Amino acid sequence: MMKLILMIGAISGFITVALGAFGAHGLESKLTEKMMQTWEKAVQYQMFHTTAIFIAAILLVVSEVTTFQTSAWVFLIGIILFSGSLYVYSLTGAKTFAMITPLGGVAFLIGWVILAYGVTKMVG
Repeated sequence: MMKLILMIGAISGFITVALGAFGAHGLESKLTEKMMQTWEKAVQYQMFHTTAIFIAAILLVVSEVTTFQTSAWVFLIGIILFSGSLYVYSLTGAKTFAMITPLGGVAFLIGWVILAYGVTKMVG
């Protein structure tokens, strides 16, 4: 499972860089400034939480506390819901997708709480 989580982190990192470059070079003249800012926010949060997936995976490797596995999956769900909805919203302007974004934000918060709980199990 650790290998799978690390692979997901690597794939997400690749996708993040690709979408960031696509936004900067392919969408800049096609989207409004507000939509570009939304796209950039999606990229930024995806990279933050891709890093969190790696942190969780590394902590899982060194401690075997399975709570870190859970936090990694919750971060991935957050990336899909938060960043994914913002990518689609930026491209389509469909507010339905923007309404999904807070669910991703909640997943991010839950992921961080689970990660912190795992740390207490690891050192406590």
